[in-house]
Amino acid sequence: MAIPDWPISERPREKLLQKGVTALSDTELLAIFLRTGITGKSAVDLARELLSHFGSLTNVFAADQASFCQLPGMGIAKYTQLQAVLEMARRALGEALKNGNAMNSPALVRDFLRLSLTNKQHEVFIGIFLDAKNHTIATEELFSGTLTQASVYPREVIKRALHHNAAAIIFAHNHPSGVAEPSHADKALTQSLKQALAMIDVKVLDHFIVGGNTTMSFAEHDLI
Repeated sequence: MAIPDWPISERPREKLLQKGVTALSDTELLAIFLRTGITGKSAVDLARELLSHFGSLTNVFAADQASFCQLPGMGIAKYTQLQAVLEMARRALGEALKNGNAMNSPALVRDFLRLSLTNKQHEVFIGIFLDAKNHTIATEELFSGTLTQASVYPREVIKRALHHNAAAIIFAHNHPSGVAEPSHADKALTQSLKQALAMIDVKVLDHFIVGGNTTMSFAEHDLI
């Protein structure tokens, strides 16, 4: 049965308007994004199949073009729409982070990092440069590498910190494996960066690892 033939209270768009966005399931939200179905399948059916195939909304968002577009009813248009939505959300969070105190908004920092790093297929190392009031000056992708590692050079990090006249920095990188646990190399690198940046009076406030749906904080685990 096509969605227009459903009872009004069960149609995703009408339900959103009547009850608010939080009343919708992941399937219903995704159906609104998809807008239309295909012959024999409604947008809700397609949304349900997407979630079943990828396992979660996070994995849908992280899907690459090839794996997304191979599914029935999906294509370049919907993939580009999805990427645009993700980028708008990331930029909105980035603006909020720039206007507030990063250390007073840990949930905001985590959300921003998840959107920035979750869909990366290789390891990426980024820095969030902060002023003396912990307001964001800039966010930069500092290094990128392979599926399992990215080479990080403290000298280059120091150059960028001086360029931005930063007082502090938050580091983050992803684990494409989906496991947000620090390796011995991650711990050693963090200490090396902390010591190098201390020479120019720049504090390392935290280092996050993003893996799958999880974001791990070095500071929260007393590793800074």
